[in-house]
Amino acid sequence: MIVKTSEEVQNQIIHLIKDFIKKDVNPIATIYEKDNIYPHELIPTMQELGLFGITIPEKYGGMGLDFTTFAKIFEEISKGWMSLSGIIGTHHILSHIISTYGTDEQKNRVLPKMATGEIRGGLALTESEAGSDSQNITTTAIKDGEEYIINGRKMYITNGEHGNAFALVAKTDTDISPRHKGISCFIFEKPSDGFKVGQHLDKLGYRGLDTCELVFDNCRIPADSLIGGVEGKGFGQVMNGLETGRINVAARAVGVAQAALDSALSYSQRRETFGKPIAQHQAIQLKLADMATKVHAARLMVYDAADKKDSGLRNDLEASMAKLFASEICGEVTMEAMRVHGGAGYIKDLPIERYYRDAPLMIIGEGTNEIMKLIIARRLLEKNKLQE
Repeated sequence: MIVKTSEEVQNQIIHLIKDFIKKDVNPIATIYEKDNIYPHELIPTMQELGLFGITIPEKYGGMGLDFTTFAKIFEEISKGWMSLSGIIGTHHILSHIISTYGTDEQKNRVLPKMATGEIRGGLALTESEAGSDSQNITTTAIKDGEEYIINGRKMYITNGEHGNAFALVAKTDTDISPRHKGISCFIFEKPSDGFKVGQHLDKLGYRGLDTCELVFDNCRIPADSLIGGVEGKGFGQVMNGLETGRINVAARAVGVAQAALDSALSYSQRRETFGKPIAQHQAIQLKLADMATKVHAARLMVYDAADKKDSGLRNDLEASMAKLFASEICGEVTMEAMRVHGGAGYIKDLPIERYYRDAPLMIIGEGTNEIMKLIIARRLLEKNKLQE
């Protein structure tokens, strides 16, 4: 169970984030997003703000904050520029996996450097033929004395170029059934012989952040890189980590949706048609009311999932619901906000079209929404199983 952050401390943190977004992020976001430029100069400030150690325990140099505060931070960053949240998104999946399952040596060696941002993490899970079906990965890790030999390719990896440590998911047993029992998770650190960053992917949205292919060709890593020191535990470790990822993706969706709503509210009060601001037309008012209600509902669902995670209880049901609902709402709200803006919303001079392009990431990222529905249904049936 995680100790809840006091409201006073939480408000102070969010105030600092808002100030950072206003002063440092907003002036460059549109240009950097358009030209797909990685924001290197923002990293030192993010380090100073403690953003690389949000949930890392204080004993390892992190802030040790609860997941509700974690969600609020991701929401606030995403209001300014959603891509920026990606720098610390999968970073925190790796830190959570190590904090929860790592050996004492792994925690003491890696977490302090992750908390400061010296180590910037990612998740090397997805492959070209193994996205939603994580058990279908083909990357292998074969034990050879005091090392593992890694072979395979990972695709769509956030922070692939600029990250330097990854939760690497590979099969240590390719014959075992069920398949997930043969999956292990490693701490992979750059540089390493036999490893290279492959193609860089050009994305619709989520620009300014590197998304790459990772190539492992007889890459040798130390045996003590195996998280927890026991093979075959990787699938459960990563699924637990993805619960935190789904909270952060849902929070991002709320942030982008709120930014779109804020833009629609502002524009509708300035733009006039038929002699009055369009905000005074009932058709626009109905849109604004629907948008605001959906964003508010999504936010409450995210906070509920975060609170469940803080309690130490299983929260895959709540996290999946929050991710599903918030991301779908984000898609709807960004579209409606563009309609409120009319033609102006379709032009790159305003950020509305960026919000619209960023929205699909939350729908397909951290597990597609179709997978979220399957998880939700299975958990509901488990909890409501008929008694014989």
